[in-house]
Amino acid sequence: MVSQKRRWSLALNRLREVKAFVTQDIPLYHNLVMKHIPGADPELVLLNHYYEELDRIALSDMTRSEINELLEKLGFYKKAQAEDQVPEEFRFSPAKDSPFKATPSSSAPADNASSDSDAEAKHSDL
Repeated sequence: MVSQKRRWSLALNRLREVKAFVTQDIPLYHNLVMKHIPGADPELVLLNHYYEELDRIALSDMTRSEINELLEKLGFYKKAQAEDQVPEEFRFSPAKDSPFKATPSSSAPADNASSDSDAEAKHSDL
C-alpha cells in the first residue's frame, strides 16, 4: 500500500509540474494555446496552418523543464515576458512538420490553383 501512495505522490508532483507549465510558461509562448478539457490527460496537440492535427504528445509524465525543452526543439518562440512583441521572423513559428512522424507530410502542389482557392475559401479565417 505504501508503494501505491508513493505512486500517487509522484503522479501529483508531475501534474503540479504540468500545472506550473500551464499557468506560468504557456503565456510566454507564441502560437501556443491552452484548451482545458475536464477529465482529459494533458497533451500537446500539434496542428498545421489549416488546423489539421500533426501529432499528439502526452505531457502527464513530463517535468516542466522537459516540456519547455520539447517546445524549444519543436521551434516554438518563447518570449521573456508575456507582453513582449514577437519578432517578425518568428511570427509563423513553428511552421514545420512534426519531428515525431516517420515520414514528413506532403505539401499541396503549388501549381494546383483550384485546390488553393478551395483551401482559401474553406479557411477564410486564416
